[in-house]
Amino acid sequence: MAMKRCANGHFYDDAKYQQCPYCGISNMDLSRTVPIIQDRPAGEAAVNNNGGAVGRTMSIAETVGPNNYCGSDDDGKTIGFMQSTKGIDPVVGWLVCVEGSAKGKDYRIKSEKNFIGRDPSMDIAITGDMSISRENHAVISYNPKNNSFKLFPGDGRGIVYCNDEEVYSPVAIKRGDIIEMGESKLIFVPLCGEDFTW
Repeated sequence: MAMKRCANGHFYDDAKYQQCPYCGISNMDLSRTVPIIQDRPAGEAAVNNNGGAVGRTMSIAETVGPNNYCGSDDDGKTIGFMQSTKGIDPVVGWLVCVEGSAKGKDYRIKSEKNFIGRDPSMDIAITGDMSISRENHAVISYNPKNNSFKLFPGDGRGIVYCNDEEVYSPVAIKRGDIIEMGESKLIFVPLCGEDFTW
């Protein structure tokens, strides 16, 4: 693949584009769809009447948005199954604090693994309870393939309890289960289940 550098410093494939596709992005209509390039045998090039490659279309924001700006196809973040198939990461349930410093606060549970700790970077950050490990005190997962929730112990020092039982290996959880960590007790409220799934 021959890469060319434009006057603004962007790299692009000059075999696919006559000019830099990144220059002038601020003047582009981000709601418009444009074709994306698909792999073709050597020498075979399909183009539309605008000179672009024919194929599945995506919006400009998708093709040169924050994750793909300047040709980057992978920003290093892993995205969940629901997010990649639905385009969003919908809520699948909640934890609601019923005892502890965050009493009354709810925490959204999303598809797949949700890491729990007191650090704000955690998926579920219980920031007011200093007896909860900073990172990975516990993990709650939602499996979209079999529509089930599980509670896993984290890799921190603290113990996790489910209905007053210590959790040392993954356990299935159901509506109304009480999860205890540090000085906090949280009730599990699923959205997805037998009656509803995304």
